[in-house]
Amino acid sequence: MKSSESKLVVGVDLGATTVKTGIVSDSGSILYQNKFPTFAQEGPSAVICQIQQSIRDALQQSNGSSVAGIGIGAPGVVDDDGVVKSPPNFVNWDEVPLRGEMAKLFGGLPIAIENDANAAAIAESRFGAGIQHPNFLFVIWGTGVGGGIILNHKIYRGATGGAGEIGHVAIDYNGPQCNCGMRGCVEAYVGQRYLSQRTAERLRTRPDSKIMELVGGDYSKIEPYFISKAAHDGDPLAREILLEAGTLLGVALGAVMNVMDLRVSIIGGGLSAAGDFVIRAIEESVKAHVLRPLRKEVQVIPARLGNNAGILGAAGLVL
Repeated sequence: MKSSESKLVVGVDLGATTVKTGIVSDSGSILYQNKFPTFAQEGPSAVICQIQQSIRDALQQSNGSSVAGIGIGAPGVVDDDGVVKSPPNFVNWDEVPLRGEMAKLFGGLPIAIENDANAAAIAESRFGAGIQHPNFLFVIWGTGVGGGIILNHKIYRGATGGAGEIGHVAIDYNGPQCNCGMRGCVEAYVGQRYLSQRTAERLRTRPDSKIMELVGGDYSKIEPYFISKAAHDGDPLAREILLEAGTLLGVALGAVMNVMDLRVSIIGGGLSAAGDFVIRAIEESVKAHVLRPLRKEVQVIPARLGNNAGILGAAGLVL
C-alpha cells in the first residue's frame, strides 16, 4: 500500500465481540481494515495476542509506507497510563496495562489508548458530524448508553478518565436497578434489557408487529437491532417504543447539557439509525429539560461515521 497522504496511523477498535483494525490516513480514509472475533471470555492474554496480531497484519499491509503511531479504543475506564479497568463483558480484566503490553512489540511507535466511546467522539469531532462544533455531547445508544464530551475540539476525560458515562445519569432516584448496581440510571430505561422487556410485554397484545417476524416469534431474540430495523421500516409498535425511550434519553442529555453549558448533542449507535423521528424525539425532550436561554440554540444531530467511528477515533488519538 503506497499513499500520497502525509501521515498514516493504525487504529484499533476493541469490542467485546470484534476486534477491528485499520490503517487510516490523516484525512480520515481507511486504507486497509481487518476484523477478528474477540476472545473476550478467554482472559487478557488471549485478547492482547489478538490485538498484536491484528496490528502486525495492518503494518504488513503498509508495504513500506511510514506508519506514525498506533491508537486503540477500548471499553471500560482507561487511565492516563493506558491501563484498562474492568471493561464490561471481558473475563478477568481488572487493571490490564494495555499500552505497556503493546509497547513490548511496537515500542518504536507512539501508542495511545482511550475509552472506546471517547474515541468515537474524537472521530466525529475530527471527521464527522462534529467538525463544525467545537463543543458537543456525543452519545452512543445501542445495547447500552455511552458517550463522550468534546470541549474546544478535545475530549474531556475528567479526573481519572471516566467522564462521559451518560448512561448512568439518574432520571429517577428510586427507579429500576441498572447493571451498574445503581438505581434509576437512564440506561436502565433505554438500554437493551429494558427495551427488550417492554417490547415483549407489548407484543403479547400486538403480535402483528414486524418485530415478531424479525425474531421468528422467539421473544428471547428481541434486541435493539430488531427494534431499530422494524422502526426504520415503519412498524408502529417499534416506533412507539423508541419514541418513548428517546424522550427519556433526552431527559438525561438535558441534565448534562445544563451542567456543561453545551448546545449540541450528536447521537450515534444502532438505535439512532432507526430514523429521523428518533433524533427529533430526543431533541424535543432535551429542549424541554434545558434552561430556557439554551432552548433556541439546542441541536440534536445524528452521527455520520457509523461503524467506522471506532477505528477512526482510535486513529485520531495519534494523528
